[in-house]
Amino acid sequence: MKTLAIIGSGDLGQQIAHYAFTDKHYSRVVFFDDFATEKEVVGIAVVGRVSEIETAFNEKLFDEVLIGIGYKHLAVKKKIYNNLKGKIPFGKIIHSTSWVDASATIEKGCVVYPGCLIDAKVKIKANTILNIGCTIAHDTVVNSHCFLSPRVAIAGFVKVEELCVLGINTTIIDGISIVEKTQTGGGTVLIKSIEKSGLYVGNPAKFIR
Repeated sequence: MKTLAIIGSGDLGQQIAHYAFTDKHYSRVVFFDDFATEKEVVGIAVVGRVSEIETAFNEKLFDEVLIGIGYKHLAVKKKIYNNLKGKIPFGKIIHSTSWVDASATIEKGCVVYPGCLIDAKVKIKANTILNIGCTIAHDTVVNSHCFLSPRVAIAGFVKVEELCVLGINTTIIDGISIVEKTQTGGGTVLIKSIEKSGLYVGNPAKFIR
């Protein structure tokens, strides 16, 4: 079994570590964190800063990396991913309780939490997180560096551009597109394409800021 390095030892990083262990994807986990003050978090060693991760990989301290930085810092998450791409192998966790059609594609750097349903010909691009119970219908594309909260439901032929945050229970009807850097509040219902980045809430969704 492999060793996973997680960038970020906060709540999200700890959740990823939990699934890495309990769902038996990795035998060992280490954290890299620029802000941790302790040498150990939830029993997992914090072995260095982000700037030290390439050296640690070359010293065979770990095998693959995932970025456990939360939805409030997606631009930072994208920057780190781009800096490490091609230098260090990215891991991928798809929880064993999720169902993924054989024709779907989930790229490296992604984490799929328990109970997700991913239908035919769906594409989940790199460095994206699907939280508990998300449903993604056929022929939909969720681009890189996105964060989908629990129970997001996306119909078929939808395109979500990168750096989007979809709030809990967001519903997106079929055939629409969501521009990059869009955020939705809990329970938002999108019935038409979003062409202007910002925060949307309500049913139907309305632009807030």
